[in-house]
Amino acid sequence: MPETHVNMYGGSPLNRLSWLRTSHSFLNAVITVPSTKWLLFKAGEPLVASSGSSKPYPIYLSTADVKSFLGPEPYFGQAEKPGELVIEKDGDEHSRHSPTEAARHLGPPVVFLGVHEPQTEDSTSALPSSEFKDPQEAIKRLEGTPYFAFDIADLEYPPENLQEILDATSIAAEGKSLSWSEPRALMSVMDPITAAIFASARSLVDWNQRNKFCAGCGSPTYSMWGGWKISCTSLLPWTDNGNKKPCPTTKGLHNFTHPRTDAVVIMIAIDETGEKVLLGRGRRFPGKFYSALAGFIEPGESFEDAVAREMWEEAGVRVWNVKYHSGQPWPYPANLMVGFYARADSTKPIRTDLDNELVDARWFSREEVRAVLNHNTGTTFRKADYKKMAEIVDGRPNTEQKLAAEPAAVALTPSEVSTPAVEQTQEAIVTEEPPFRLPPLTAIAGVLIRDWVDGKIGFPPEAPIQRGNL
Repeated sequence: MPETHVNMYGGSPLNRLSWLRTSHSFLNAVITVPSTKWLLFKAGEPLVASSGSSKPYPIYLSTADVKSFLGPEPYFGQAEKPGELVIEKDGDEHSRHSPTEAARHLGPPVVFLGVHEPQTEDSTSALPSSEFKDPQEAIKRLEGTPYFAFDIADLEYPPENLQEILDATSIAAEGKSLSWSEPRALMSVMDPITAAIFASARSLVDWNQRNKFCAGCGSPTYSMWGGWKISCTSLLPWTDNGNKKPCPTTKGLHNFTHPRTDAVVIMIAIDETGEKVLLGRGRRFPGKFYSALAGFIEPGESFEDAVAREMWEEAGVRVWNVKYHSGQPWPYPANLMVGFYARADSTKPIRTDLDNELVDARWFSREEVRAVLNHNTGTTFRKADYKKMAEIVDGRPNTEQKLAAEPAAVALTPSEVSTPAVEQTQEAIVTEEPPFRLPPLTAIAGVLIRDWVDGKIGFPPEAPIQRGNL
């Protein structure tokens, strides 16, 4: 059996301790653990540090560094007024569905990501067991590094006040410069552990930021369970609802009160000879960039159904023998890219006029693709491409980004152009550019394409062809 492929943003090392999220005493205590680390965001952009000519990279702050953002204690289990703890027995079975359970309605939503535990044979694990159902016992025996995250955008600090707080952090005291970065520009500087923690943090912080009003009745929402649930303020015992009808969330389980992940199939088609691959060029991306085809799962579909439908809608190609490859969390904002490869007939005509999402789709030979992957700019974008991508994908001009100081990259580029010398070198070889560009190994599309080129995925020639209906 082949080994499981772990893509970037996957393979989180954190023990999420999900059964303790409902305990305000546990959450309040773990914040004060000296080793606790924080990822800080501003409107979805992570705080990064740099020094000298080094590239910016995501950094962690201490609890002392972020306390001024959090507001007064208690941070969880907040009662009506600031500084008051909710009168509720922590962990009481009768409070299991209480609207004040580990509630945080004052200050920005805070997400508890989990604990990175030491991996030693004699370490005490906090995995589910009877003794660790007790929050106080869990705190006493906790080993490792707890991680939290939150977004400061709604605090609306004046720039000078915000900078004053950042300048007072322990990271700034080390002589590092702090700023905010477009997150996709950091992919090549993050190690696997940081990338996996970052993916959870950004998706959950974004979810809390987006869902500020109840989908059931329109009232404002607040955070519960360490950022893993949102609830309607009309449910709080001190809220005066007047003659307003009860919110539908008073009964039942509702998917909009818990974090969501949207599944996307992403796939390549391999022809019957095994020597050609179908790739497409989307309308939203810079010219000459070809990648795997992709699309959201629709209601009533299996993954295989979605692969067949998207291939037909985007390229007019019928596929069969759909095979799973691997998955990749994609925190922009909260997707799961599910990778597949399938077989198709390269002699049939291609058409991109059905849903008009692609400008072009074509079959490439193994040697054509290999040559681009081996080219020094075959999987990179220049600064102008990065700016265009950010404007289109994010739906806003990228004028606030300090492009001169940020890496010239997006989520699809494996390495950044961060120095004038390198930028001049790339400009000098413009006449030697590859005939097209491809995604890097930091994106699952790049992994699918590379694995096909290297012969790691494909179909044996002798395998019987089983064609199915769309």
